[in-house]
Amino acid sequence: MREGSRRLRRLGLAAVFMLAASAAGAQTPQSSAGSPKPGCGSPAAIGDGWPIATPDSVGLDGERLCGIAARLAATNANIHGVVIVRRGALAFEQYFPGYDEPWGMGGGRHEFDAQTKHDMRSVSKSIVSLLAGIAIDRELIKSADEPVVKFFPDYSAVKSPGWDRIKIRHLLNMSSGIQWDENLPWKDPKNDEPHLGNEADPYRYVLSKPVAAPPDTVWNYNGGGTDLLGNIIERVSGKSLDAFARETLFAPLGIADWEWMKYRNEHFASAAGLRLRPRDAAKIGQLVLNKGAWNGQQIVSPKWIEQSVAPRFQALGYFGGLFYYGQQWWMGRTLGGGRDVKWIAAQGLGGQRIFIAPELDLVVMTTSGLYASGRQGQAALDLLANFIIPSIKDK
Repeated sequence: MREGSRRLRRLGLAAVFMLAASAAGAQTPQSSAGSPKPGCGSPAAIGDGWPIATPDSVGLDGERLCGIAARLAATNANIHGVVIVRRGALAFEQYFPGYDEPWGMGGGRHEFDAQTKHDMRSVSKSIVSLLAGIAIDRELIKSADEPVVKFFPDYSAVKSPGWDRIKIRHLLNMSSGIQWDENLPWKDPKNDEPHLGNEADPYRYVLSKPVAAPPDTVWNYNGGGTDLLGNIIERVSGKSLDAFARETLFAPLGIADWEWMKYRNEHFASAAGLRLRPRDAAKIGQLVLNKGAWNGQQIVSPKWIEQSVAPRFQALGYFGGLFYYGQQWWMGRTLGGGRDVKWIAAQGLGGQRIFIAPELDLVVMTTSGLYASGRQGQAALDLLANFIIPSIKDK
């Protein structure tokens, strides 16, 4: 929701690679970073299932990481939280006050700490992918090659020609081919995204969209497809999306304090409505790093994780077209400390990021409030390239 304008979506080359401190523009009312919490990133022990470690005990240079707060302040980054996990242990976390626009509230200054939930925005899409995999693992859905319309027989009269060829996997990798545009100004009636919350029946709206290209031929960012996936999960499980998520994903991960918000039409915002604490979001990253396992329990199959994070399309039109897209997950690479590191990511409007670097046994999670800025996401890449990756002492 509220992820519609071209300015927010198409960041371009400069927005992706401006990693030095000079990247920041002048300070605005919504772009400030405060002082770090005491302990220079020492994680709080709050009994949420995370093993706690010092940076040095997991091969990180703690002194270098202590420079993060100053960098964020110098660049007016409006980062609200930074969480770093290495070798399966929570080794660093810092929180900062700043401007935010929590779901359903107006914009303003907010305080953040280890107990504060934050909008995940489109990070929600990656969680929906995990839930779809769990539904397939449990044989609630036969496979990702099932036709989408099979699950919507009550909409057979409204579906546009060509929908019979669209499969679940096409919704997952955003190659359904339906006519869809989220890059227009939010108030433009041709922007499809606001209709997900404004239409009394958003599924009817999506299924009635014409098919503009054969499935599996064109990548086009599409939150409507993710909302269909969320409703498919509800239909096959007989449970609400939040109930299914709680039972199959969040409870096994020890995530108890979370929300999945609804649109004004009372349908769950599958594509953008999840709110998590940053260290709980980092558990999602660790789950993917562990190929679907957490504390010895297999929550989603390794096969599904492998399929989800395999590059399917060049994500043209977003982030300069430099990243790849899998099944609701992004893939990219960062140069830091002389290392060319490949990563998997969940990315949400405003600068919400979960980075997973398997070759470094590393998970990084950031929250931010730069919703109306072309700089969103830059600070996370800056920290990854200039602080976190270079802090890794083992080669």
